[in-house]
Amino acid sequence: MQKALRIGTRDSQLAVWQATLVQNLLKDAGYSSELVYIKSEGDIDTITPLYALGVQGIFTKTLDAALLSNRIDIAVHSMKDVPTILAKGIQQASILERASYKDIFVCKEDASFLDDKNGTATIATSSIRRIGQWLHKYPNHSVQNLRGNVNTRLRKVAENNWQGAIFAAAGLERIDLRPENSIDLNWMLPAPAQGAIMIVCREDDQEAFKSCQSFNDEQTALCTKIERDFLRTLLGGCSTPISALAEVHKDQIIFNGNICSPDGRQKREIQRQIPVDYKGSPGVLFANEILAGGATTIVEAIRKKSLF
Repeated sequence: MQKALRIGTRDSQLAVWQATLVQNLLKDAGYSSELVYIKSEGDIDTITPLYALGVQGIFTKTLDAALLSNRIDIAVHSMKDVPTILAKGIQQASILERASYKDIFVCKEDASFLDDKNGTATIATSSIRRIGQWLHKYPNHSVQNLRGNVNTRLRKVAENNWQGAIFAAAGLERIDLRPENSIDLNWMLPAPAQGAIMIVCREDDQEAFKSCQSFNDEQTALCTKIERDFLRTLLGGCSTPISALAEVHKDQIIFNGNICSPDGRQKREIQRQIPVDYKGSPGVLFANEILAGGATTIVEAIRKKSLF
């Protein structure tokens, strides 16, 4: 009798939704499984801003340890939380088809204040990437730290005297919690791999790897690899003011990326188009181009302040 695969997941509502999705996909592929709940360091400390924790993989390393100690067979992650270099002994098993990559703004009352780029307001987010882009567009706004799972963050928005807060659309939409008073931030580029789900397993566990192959989405895997290569080449960490989006249109990859200083005062952008069958590493190519275009000064300033 086939042994049930042990699926490691954080215990938040969103993480459990994602793990349950994988469990159902495994069932369709003929594999039995069970969920194993593990609390990450990022779930335990919900006060300190993510960029101030100074730890890559804050939401994934506890699950990595569980994998390597054979407590679980696969782990399910929001891909944007996964370090660009996986822990030794762990391999990517599958990337699910991407959901919405967009950021959204959940308004406290109405969003009319956003029409005035020179006005004042207070918004909330713990993402240094979102802070940099927001302050570049709204230099007179102030930003408050917002940590916790999506349920906790929505509650904090209701309880505090802010104009609103920034969330990932996919996270709220997956668990049917997107408020009516929210708007798409079409001008804000997402985190690399935002909206995608990654499944990982041990490098020596070919059965676990094989179990996930039927639902690996090649187009999402291609686009997120380009985005993560761009991130890795520039700074390497997850909690950085770097944004990237690669999309396939017919036989072309359309890429948009940027890097902002944490205060929003400096910003460098890149927009490129490249054939899908390009043989090199597009993410590395784009990163080197944006560095040559003036991003080096932003990268060096961030490194000196140790904000990633």
